[in-house]
Amino acid sequence: MEFKIPELYPKQKEFCKSKAKYICYGGARGGGKSFVLRVKAILLALNYPGVQILLLRRTYSELSENHIIPFQKMLKSYEKDKNKRIATYSSQDKVFTFPNGSRIKLGYCDNENDVLQYQGQAYEVIFMEEATQFTEFQFQCLTESNRLSGHCKKTIKTRMYFTCNPGGVGHTWVKRLFIDKEYRATENSEEYIFIPALVFENKYIMENDPDYVRTLENLPEDRKKAMLYGDWDVFEGQFFTEFDRSVHVIEPFAIPKDWYIYFTMDYGFDKLAGYWIAVDFDNNAYVFREIFESNLIVSEARDKIISLTNENIYQYLAPPDMWNRHKETGKSTADIFAEGGIELDKTNNDRIQGWQQVKEWLKVFLDEQGHKNSKLKIFSTCKNLIRCISQIQCDEKRIGDVAKEPHELTHAPDAIRGFCVYWTCEPILVKEKAELPFELQENQTEEEEYWW
Repeated sequence: MEFKIPELYPKQKEFCKSKAKYICYGGARGGGKSFVLRVKAILLALNYPGVQILLLRRTYSELSENHIIPFQKMLKSYEKDKNKRIATYSSQDKVFTFPNGSRIKLGYCDNENDVLQYQGQAYEVIFMEEATQFTEFQFQCLTESNRLSGHCKKTIKTRMYFTCNPGGVGHTWVKRLFIDKEYRATENSEEYIFIPALVFENKYIMENDPDYVRTLENLPEDRKKAMLYGDWDVFEGQFFTEFDRSVHVIEPFAIPKDWYIYFTMDYGFDKLAGYWIAVDFDNNAYVFREIFESNLIVSEARDKIISLTNENIYQYLAPPDMWNRHKETGKSTADIFAEGGIELDKTNNDRIQGWQQVKEWLKVFLDEQGHKNSKLKIFSTCKNLIRCISQIQCDEKRIGDVAKEPHELTHAPDAIRGFCVYWTCEPILVKEKAELPFELQENQTEEEEYWW
């Protein structure tokens, strides 16, 4: 029984030899990612008796076509003669077991919370194939399972391997760690390595399928940049293509006391996403504070908002479902907020119109000084809004809508949508001059004053 290492080209060898804890390979189509991933997994299983390896794809169909069938061929698991098998395969458990006790477990995470099934388990090595299709939450959960299992009979350092292309729901976290190299407090920069690979380096494709390169060259410009050249600044499926961190994200400053302050939110027991927004006299909006918490009942959410509010709030904006009455009490969420002194105003829940208005607010233009600018700015301290609005993708079936999965990414944009669509809804007649957000125009009476 033997496993012959196939011929690898330089970047693939670099991937196999790397000793970093987190190794990311790819960046473009045709770089031989899936192939070298299987080779590395097999080499680890053979060299470290008893090692526990987990290999994940996002969906089962991808897992079956890209790995289960190719692994069976490479490991000869289908051989009737057991002596010819390099490993045996259990279709029920989706596990390849080697004579030395090593195991390669194949799995998938179709829904975001599917990753929780691996909590409490231990794998010395984890492979995430097409890592940009996984959310940061899923990646972080998997790091908890990347530990010594107690079965490996040879000293091994735990590690994780990633293959990917630009784009997908995980584009931002992969780009941060491996491309931009922006690390947080406990992240060690020396543990991360990115190995770029282009189709031009794939000798097999270049010699046997040159038409594939021409196919990539004929893609729309943005997609071509990502898929052919591995450009991480653009990716397919991004909903808010207008979002530009250099324009929309600003450092905090003291909000003038005479600006109007709005609070907008999306509330559910799974997540309260709330934002304080200041509007200046030129109708520019500044998102300056956020709350992003889970498992708060209505009264707790209300009281938390009150405790974080230091300003006079002109209006509290909320989606229509907060006026639905609960069967148990006969009260609505809006009623419970009102009992604590917060009177909510209902926003328009038209998703398509709402997202278009968010795009209008995010639209980048050149100001009078020739600088890039936009009507909506976000303080750098609102980290969850920045993360979610940059990662959320287009709905594949409903044009003009955002994808509802991963659900965790939808709360913050939904809250901002409420504010943006509110400012473009039908004008509201304001009768009390003290409440007017703008000065009366010449020849206008109080009853004629409208605001948007």
